Amino acid sequence: MVLHKLTLRELQDKLTQGEVSAREIVHAYYLRISQVEPKIKAYITQAVDSARAQAEALDQKLKNWRRTMPLMGMPLAIKDNICTEGVLTTCASRMLGTFVPPYDATVIARLRGQGYLLLGKTNLDEFAMGSSTENSAFGPSRNPWNLGYVPGGSSGGSAAAVAADECVAALGSDTGGSIRQPAACCGVVGLKPTYGRVSRYGLVAFASSLDQIGPITKDVADAAVLLNVIAGHDPQDSTSADVSVPDYTRALKKKDVKKLKIGVPREYFAEGLDPEVEQAVRAALDQLNELGGEIIDVSLPMTGVAIATYYVIATAEASSNLARYDGVKYGLRSKQAKDLLEMYMKTRQEGFGPEVKRRIMLGTYTLSAGYYEAYYGKAQAVRTLIRRDFDAAFQEVDLIVTPVMPTPAFKLGEKIEDPLQMYLSDIYTISVNLAGIPAISLPCGFSKVGLPIGLQILGRPFQEETVLRAAYAYEQATNWRTRRPTIR
Repeated sequence: MVLHKLTLRELQDKLTQGEVSAREIVHAYYLRISQVEPKIKAYITQAVDSARAQAEALDQKLKNWRRTMPLMGMPLAIKDNICTEGVLTTCASRMLGTFVPPYDATVIARLRGQGYLLLGKTNLDEFAMGSSTENSAFGPSRNPWNLGYVPGGSSGGSAAAVAADECVAALGSDTGGSIRQPAACCGVVGLKPTYGRVSRYGLVAFASSLDQIGPITKDVADAAVLLNVIAGHDPQDSTSADVSVPDYTRALKKKDVKKLKIGVPREYFAEGLDPEVEQAVRAALDQLNELGGEIIDVSLPMTGVAIATYYVIATAEASSNLARYDGVKYGLRSKQAKDLLEMYMKTRQEGFGPEVKRRIMLGTYTLSAGYYEAYYGKAQAVRTLIRRDFDAAFQEVDLIVTPVMPTPAFKLGEKIEDPLQMYLSDIYTISVNLAGIPAISLPCGFSKVGLPIGLQILGRPFQEETVLRAAYAYEQATNWRTRRPTIR
């Protein structure tokens, strides 16, 4: 029995039945990590000692109590911008290179309540700013399907760890596609919930009106299990929605999409879409049609301005959020400064990487006197129009299906010197964050060179059940989830 190849639900069944202990689970995963991590570089920090101690404590508890919770004893990885009490949380930045949070994020507190096992903190683009996990102070992570390619970003470490079987599941954060895009690149499942569905308390902020935590898993059923645990209202987060949380696993009982109307936005199949990606997504639409879905053409006319709108809003909020890193309270403090002003300047110069500095400068400019209304104010108005596009489309359809990225994963270094080309990688995902709706990415094919291609399914606000139902039906009707990378 190769434990690291099992899905979360399969591994949980083994633990519940007494066929495997928590200690054996931890041993199996750290053995796997030792074998492939030198090549993948998915982790920034590994929590070996604490995971083993947690496993021993769980095994003692289970000697007299065989009933387990869905995530008890499950070995998870956490993106390194989510606070974990007593465990280094760096955001892949020199600025927070020694920061150990004194508290847990709400999602981590809920996982601890279930008795999960923290294997470690995963790599990301610095402060989640990027689409390739190359903008990390600790070096890039690599795609398990081909080590010369990026795993996507910014949750590339989490997606790579799941794809390489270095954890059974992971948490990521999604500001403009940072869960779905790396999930597509690595051939796993990534779910971005509705804004407000999952608490952001303890998530180190990039763009507060766009950020959302979500699961990255080996299959759709595991995503439903993990979302069940982390979703729900949190009084510590003023943006958390006080909306009841259903049992998402119930959405998996139907293996069809009968009576569901599925919209296909014509703007997402225009110039710039790789033919291999289009072919795979069109084939997935045919499969959804065979499963009973009614395919309907829809229009999202504001798609063309989504990139510009997103990068004005996201950089403005980043500029504001990152102003707190000044060397005074926590994080890096420059040792070269002679006075207070110089300390501010040198700390930020030494602590932030090039992409973070670029976004801070862009955001500061758009918020500056004389430009606020021309840029930030106008971007917020356009954001409303983008949201109305989706509202109008969802009057006609239940779901919208699109590609996740215009291309499969690209080579390491291919776009790092061209920020605009890198930003265009998120063209199909950023509108979801601007509108605040849920979306999932799952595999729907492979390119000629063997890289995964992702399918994106979008739903109405707080209708994750419908999104999961469609994703599960498609997943069960195909065999893409059974293909695993061979790491050489």
